[in-house]
Amino acid sequence: MLIQLAAAPVLVGLFYIYVRDKYEKEPWRMLLLGLLYGIYATCVIYAVGLGLEKVFPHRENPFYTAFVSSAGVEEVIKYVFLIFLIWKNGNFNEPLDGIVYGVFVSLGFAWIENIIYVTHPVMGGYGTALSRAVLSVPGHGLFGVQMGYYLGLAKFFGGKKQLILALIVPYIAHALYNYFLLEKSPAFWIPFWILEIWLWWSALRHIKELVKISPFRE
Repeated sequence: MLIQLAAAPVLVGLFYIYVRDKYEKEPWRMLLLGLLYGIYATCVIYAVGLGLEKVFPHRENPFYTAFVSSAGVEEVIKYVFLIFLIWKNGNFNEPLDGIVYGVFVSLGFAWIENIIYVTHPVMGGYGTALSRAVLSVPGHGLFGVQMGYYLGLAKFFGGKKQLILALIVPYIAHALYNYFLLEKSPAFWIPFWILEIWLWWSALRHIKELVKISPFRE
């Protein structure tokens, strides 16, 4: 049952972004590949994380965890995998595709991460599954939207600035998101919810914007 609960929010996110891509659907093979890239990325992220623990064994603090070992490692590796997946692929033929594949890669990672957390003998359980379904999994999807949005702009409108923002924006958002949660202090609740609201507002705005400028729109 916990495995199904871990998959549920991922499937909801994948379905939503698939439906929003209404003018020129991406091939199922590519979408599956995006999901698999996210799963593969999990293995690389895990390996890098183990390496960091050996090199910096005494840096277990919220700031280091949020900005380096979690957001830093995860967003950089997801960014690299996403670039390899779509940058020179012919199916990346409109800006919105950046968001679609960005979400698929991010939720592929979130799926495996969620399974690990909810089935953990100490940290896992139904409470963990519920909290992650509301916060962590959607969070990864929202970071994927940010990455894909700027990647789409970089691909079709040029400019190194957008290519850099495709990494920097989700990284900063992810790092702050984790930091506010890891501090576990009421003082960080307000900035956390401000960030949460901004992420949803920004993601929906980005999706709407790129749907409107789709070259396949009649």
